[in-house]
Amino acid sequence: MRIRRVVTTRAGGVSAKPYDSFNLGGRVGDDPAAVAANHRRLAHDLKLAEDHIVWMEQVHGRNAVIIDGPATEPVEATDAIVTAQPGLAVAVLTADCVPVLLADPEAGVVGAVHAGRVGARVGVLPAALQAMKDAGARINRIEVLLGPAVCGQCYEVPPAMQADVEKHLPGSASKTRSGTTGLDLRAGLWEQLAAVGVAKIGIDPRCTVEDRSLFSHRREGTTGRLAALTWVEPA
Repeated sequence: MRIRRVVTTRAGGVSAKPYDSFNLGGRVGDDPAAVAANHRRLAHDLKLAEDHIVWMEQVHGRNAVIIDGPATEPVEATDAIVTAQPGLAVAVLTADCVPVLLADPEAGVVGAVHAGRVGARVGVLPAALQAMKDAGARINRIEVLLGPAVCGQCYEVPPAMQADVEKHLPGSASKTRSGTTGLDLRAGLWEQLAAVGVAKIGIDPRCTVEDRSLFSHRREGTTGRLAALTWVEPA
């Protein structure tokens, strides 16, 4: 089965500053009409019906939901969605957190995960992997993309916070460019995936803070959200 993965940038939409221009987040203060237009363009460009792109009401938790059909509203209070339905795209919104895309091409199961500091710490990715297995995937066949996010050299946190996250997500502790304590969530998530037997792990190296073609809450405060999506192409 052919797996599709797409990560958007901030270019090509209709949103005005500071959401310029391809903001896909509906809860960040942008004009709802502009967000709706951006959603329509995304669906058109990907040749998907709008209700075949399924979004989440992201809450920085560890809830993972298996979905089996189109949706006109975001899946409530979840940070991971999984499906085995061809042509149904699962999507995650971010602006520094790690978007994680999962796929078992043989089983035709895909997932999207919102892994920010809190969610990564409390185990949203293991919850998503369990949902993938429940939907028919096998860990040794799962392929993962860790999408663009704030890098460990830009993500400064207090020492106590770093220690707490490192305790729950080993490998995430980092040093910033200025030598202060930081977090590299993608590094920690990579370690977590490898520890359970996921062998095919790709990392999009872009840092959302450094790359101005991407949205970054840490850089800009009020800003938009990029989307990472994955789906199985229908036969």
